[in-house]
Amino acid sequence: MDEENNVNRFFKWVTVQAYKHDGLLHRQWSPAYLTLENPDYWALSSKASLVTENDGRRWMTKEHAVFILFKHEWMNIICMMKENGGICYYVNVASPTIKDRGFLKYIDYDLDVKLFPDETIKELDEQEFERHVLTYGYSGELTTAIKKSFSSIKKRMQGGVFPFNENDVRTIYQKFLDENHPFILRASTLTSESDN
Repeated sequence: MDEENNVNRFFKWVTVQAYKHDGLLHRQWSPAYLTLENPDYWALSSKASLVTENDGRRWMTKEHAVFILFKHEWMNIICMMKENGGICYYVNVASPTIKDRGFLKYIDYDLDVKLFPDETIKELDEQEFERHVLTYGYSGELTTAIKKSFSSIKKRMQGGVFPFNENDVRTIYQKFLDENHPFILRASTLTSESDN
């Protein structure tokens, strides 16, 4: 039974890919654990992640995080747990996420919103968005959908609507730890035994 659980856990590690409107890969995250899936979203969890940019640059995230990828809404959210307490939310305005050949994929539409632990809201990349409206030729309908999502995100933040609620995020992350704890414990035990 333990072996079966370990195999099931293995298949729950998923890679996320962000694309731009022209179909080119923009950014990719190393696999994160699929902690929760329902008809509305996928929730992935990680202790750290290797991020690869489209120009080949790589960097590591520092915080434990929950990544919420919506299936029908024009956004996804990285919930980063800060060492000094609180959660910082980084929201990408993006196409709804799809699952394609084992990858979770979305199109990044430039605009971002950040919610800090002190509830300060910061809007980001508006100039990049205006530039890409022209560069990529976003249609009027697409531009309207992006701006509507941008406005909706700020209202959700102010209202503490999921996932902008610390308890919800910590519950998801705890599920990740609980489901992986026996595997992590067993792996560290085997390592120490082999050292003797």
